[in-house]
This record gives sequence, structure tokens and C-alpha cells, in this order.
Amino acid sequence: MANEPAAGLLGFSADARGKPISDVCGERHQEFVEFLHQSAQSGVEGTRREMAFALGEQPHVFDTIVSCVYEGPKVSGVVAVLHDITREKEISQMKNDFVSHVSHELKTPLASITAYSEMLVDGEANDEETRKEFYGIIQTQAQRLNRLIEDILNISRIESGLIKVAKEPMSLAILIEQQMSMIQKYAEEKNITVTRQTPIIFDQVYADKDMISQVIVNLLSNAVKYTPPGGSVQVVTEVDEAAGRVKVTVTDTGVGIPEEELEHLFQKFYRVAANNKHAKGTGLGLNLVKQIVEKVHNGRVFVTSKVGAGSTFGFELPLAAVEMAPA
Repeated sequence: MANEPAAGLLGFSADARGKPISDVCGERHQEFVEFLHQSAQSGVEGTRREMAFALGEQPHVFDTIVSCVYEGPKVSGVVAVLHDITREKEISQMKNDFVSHVSHELKTPLASITAYSEMLVDGEANDEETRKEFYGIIQTQAQRLNRLIEDILNISRIESGLIKVAKEPMSLAILIEQQMSMIQKYAEEKNITVTRQTPIIFDQVYADKDMISQVIVNLLSNAVKYTPPGGSVQVVTEVDEAAGRVKVTVTDTGVGIPEEELEHLFQKFYRVAANNKHAKGTGLGLNLVKQIVEKVHNGRVFVTSKVGAGSTFGFELPLAAVEMAPA
């Protein structure tokens, strides 16, 4: 006997009731049938095992518990309960991967801080110039560590819905201008020209200023970071009043990204292997951009790129008039 979910999982037909399970399952679920027979022969009250069953296109993992049924001292049958734990296993693996990634990313700056502080304590920096160099490295790595922790916390807060959001009407053009002034020095050091196009129509959005500022800074800094000296970065704002959306694009003349890697760019800790030699990073910045734009502001992020010809990253947000209309 089997209920409907078990019948569907094991492939029972409507007329299978009362037939030996080995006949109706065949070889497809031989492991499961053997598990039932072994449990019946052993007489153990309850046995538990994780088993994989084909369900749709992907195999699913089931927590399978088999208990013996007794009539007097003898086993008269077995009862099997199967619980689909595929999602739980996936979540557990995601947590393990996340902890592994975080541990790895934290170790890198910590190793530098530890090494250079130990050299200072041991007196290996004999002159003031060397000591300043060591201080600078320690400070840079401490800042990197702080940014990493802040990114992890912000992503965690957004995903859990615990982050405080303070939305207000604001002009994206003014916000972009403010963030461009912050990135200008970094661009000048690399001899990279950063330009923007000022929209001539109303571009106000209803957003959290600090969060959208972080989105703009992340996209601008990435563009400058992966653009060789002498290149350029252009920021363009477009307003589609009919659709009630405003779009911001950041286009660079950088190294570009292979097409097959574009779909993974906004995942946590994902970095394009071919571009690791051009700049260091944690792989959290773009994921944070996606979380802020799509989860907090009901927007959309996108990217297009060609290896050797640069990339265009961008995002869309609803106009303030549209976003605030229901209220």
C-alpha cells in the first residue's frame, strides 16, 4: 500500500495495490527495495537512511525511515516514510560554502596585518620609511577587512529583511555627481577619463540615499578598477516617462568579461578568473548592488560585455512619481 505522493515517486500504477513491491518497482528503485527487505529481516524497530530518487529532471534526496510492524514476536511487514530534504540539503551546502568563502576572504587581510605587525614588533623595520610602509599596508588591509565585513552584514540584513530603509525623493543626477567626485582621484591616478551625461528631464527616484550611493560607487569603482590606464568611463542617465523608469549605465573601455560568465557575476563571492590579475576583490560588491536595487528598490540590474572591448553595467529604478503613487 502507498499514498499518492509515494506512488508518484516510486512509479506505482493504479492497479499496483497488493502486489509485491519488488515487482512494481523493478530495478529503478532496487536500493530502496533492498532497504525494506533488510529492515524486515533484521527486525530493528526503526532504521534511517538518506536516499536519492529521480523526481523530474533532477534527483531528489529523501530522508527515509523504515520501521518494522510486529504481530506478536514476528515481523509482519514494514512501514516506510520518505521526507524530501533536497531543499534542506541545498541550504546546508550553501551555508557551508558561504562560511568557507568568508573564512578564506577574512584570512587574506588578516594574514597581512599579522605578518607586518609581527615584523614591527620584532624590530625588522629599522628606519622610519620602512615603518611607514608597514603602517600603510596594515591600514589598507584593515580597511579592506572592514569593507568585507560591512558588505557581508549589509547583504545579510537585506536578505533577512532586517535592514532599515529610509527612502526619500531624490535626483539621481545629483547623486551621481556626488559619487563621481569621490571616484575622480582614483581615476586620475590611473589616467582614466570619467564623464557623465546630464539628463535634461526630471529624474527623481524614491530611494534610500546611502544605499543607492553605494550602488553607484561600486559600479564606478569597478569600471575604473578594470580599465587600463588611458581608458575612459562614461555614465549615462536615461528617463523613460512612459514606462515610469530611470536607467543608469556605466560603460568602460576595460578588459571585458567572457559571455559565459556574465550570468554568474551577481552571485556572492563570484569573481571572473581571467580578471583576477587585473584587480583584487571579494566578489560581494555586485551581489550587494543586486540586493539593493532589486530587493530593496524594486528595480533591475543588468550587464553587457565583450572581452577586450569593455563592459556596461547598469540599473533601473521606478521614477518617484510612479513609486509614490499608490501611497
